[in-house]
Amino acid sequence: MFDIAQFREYIVNPALSDLQIYSKEFAELMVFTCAVESAGGTYVKQIKGPALGIYQIEPASFTDLWVNYIVRNQHIINLLTLNFAVHRMPSPIEMVTDLKLATAMCALFYKRYKVQVESCDPDVLWEPYKKYYNTPKGKSEKEKSIKAYKAFIK
Repeated sequence: MFDIAQFREYIVNPALSDLQIYSKEFAELMVFTCAVESAGGTYVKQIKGPALGIYQIEPASFTDLWVNYIVRNQHIINLLTLNFAVHRMPSPIEMVTDLKLATAMCALFYKRYKVQVESCDPDVLWEPYKKYYNTPKGKSEKEKSIKAYKAFIK
């Protein structure tokens, strides 16, 4: 599990700032997602599945995000080129080793759906996480997710 202060300061906040979408609340949604998906960075590859990185993004979802959202937004392409040294669609495996890129992909996944977060309360963070990221068909449960988040931010 990552040290939470370092995770926020050196990974989440810079990634969101470089995408020009930083807010304390949105940053906390990244923390919540990492806590639930990979036990706070414990796992970089899904145990029984294809998902990759600390946010456990499936390669098919990663490709879909690029093809159907990122490449259609020149502003995002410019920010990724300038601040992330991304000049082409990366391989999904890069989310395992590039934590800033993984954070950017998670954030853009949420932004694709125009997610707005107005509180750092875990009950509030749960809503967009479940609806857009884990989806109603996903296995995450509210009580367990909030418990994972609270364990991560201790």
